Amino acid sequence: MKIVMASDHAGFSLKEEVKAFLESKGHEILDLGTHSEDACDLSDYVYPAALAVAEGKAERGIFIDGVGYGSALIANKIDGLYAAVCQDPFCAKLAREHSNTNVLCIGAKIIGSAIALEIVNTWMTTDFLGNVEKYKRRVDKVTEISEKHLKKLSEI
Repeated sequence: MKIVMASDHAGFSLKEEVKAFLESKGHEILDLGTHSEDACDLSDYVYPAALAVAEGKAERGIFIDGVGYGSALIANKIDGLYAAVCQDPFCAKLAREHSNTNVLCIGAKIIGSAIALEIVNTWMTTDFLGNVEKYKRRVDKVTEISEKHLKKLSEI
């Protein structure tokens, strides 16, 4: 699977660990930065990475910053992106099974690399339960809200 990754300076080190883990599992990684621990603005990296998912250049995105919420806020402004902050494997499993998220956000100041790799592995290997009516219905309602209020990339 092709995965786009992005981080700010706080998430750089963990992004590198997650990237190596995913590559070892055979995934193709599009790393849009940052490429160092020098202070930077999160949106300069997460926004282009979010667009890569929305434009189909990657199937999923994994964004890592200090807490995770900044990345999720940016990603969820883009039509077609469904980002969740996950701080444990249980949340990662539900984010995929129940919500069909296509972007995972992790806080490098909140969790260590061992739990982060478990979260990523769980999120990457869990399928959406779209065959269960209640989850399909709920995700469809969120999609309707997005379609009503967010501009499509083609409209920008």
